[in-house]
Amino acid sequence: MLDGYRNASRGPRRRALLLALAVALLSLLSGYVAEVDLGTLWTHFGRFFGYFDRILTLENGGGRVWTDPAEWFWGWKKWGLLLADTLLIAYVGTVLGALGGFTLSFVASSNLVTNRWLRGTARRFLEFCRTVPDIVFALIFVIAFGLGPVPGVLAIAIHSMGSLGKLFYEVVENIDRKPVDGAIASGASWMAVVRFAALPQVLPNFASYTLLRFEINVRQASVLGFVGAGGIGLDLIEAIRKFYYNDVSAILLMIIVTVMVIDFGTEKLRHRLIGAMERH
Repeated sequence: MLDGYRNASRGPRRRALLLALAVALLSLLSGYVAEVDLGTLWTHFGRFFGYFDRILTLENGGGRVWTDPAEWFWGWKKWGLLLADTLLIAYVGTVLGALGGFTLSFVASSNLVTNRWLRGTARRFLEFCRTVPDIVFALIFVIAFGLGPVPGVLAIAIHSMGSLGKLFYEVVENIDRKPVDGAIASGASWMAVVRFAALPQVLPNFASYTLLRFEINVRQASVLGFVGAGGIGLDLIEAIRKFYYNDVSAILLMIIVTVMVIDFGTEKLRHRLIGAMERH
């Protein structure tokens, strides 16, 4: 029996070893092609920690920033307003993106749309929206509309539409087919099938994914400010470029705390939605 077990387990172990070797070789090859220099990384690795030590040190006196919060957060009113702009950009962009993804998800679903050209067109459009980085969209819209929150909202909305649209139509394709077949057999229109047979099954998951996307977009909205798309990112990149170390750490802390609070709140909401779906 022991010999049989060893013979049976020898094959999976060999395959696992070959897979590990393949991953290691591909990693080395990727590093070589990308010109990753481990020597340079090792030589300058200390600068990473040195920078964080610098942003946590006060300019006047050399003490730590938490010893003088008034000096550290001298611009908290201005930064707070910019952070509120960032949250609004993320919120509006998420809502617009969710609406677009919601609409196209039913068109892109293979179990609701039999026309391959229509379904393929919807899927390719969603792929385009999520493949192009949102910061690229933001740069384009900054050139078109100028500096401000509008480019950030549009960039987040388009990228969110592509990402949420894919998640949504995958949810639609996994619904129970029986209500759909029943609605079609009774002569219901396509819109009626979506409204009464598909939508009740997918709505909790749609809401859960939208909340998750809002968390991501809050972080993304902070980065989009680097290219002038509104929000607190503009002040953050200015502080980095001008070596205002204290301001960098203060703004980063405000962003981190805000994202943590939003993550905690949306996580609770998602769990409630999933629980409500399981009970029904």
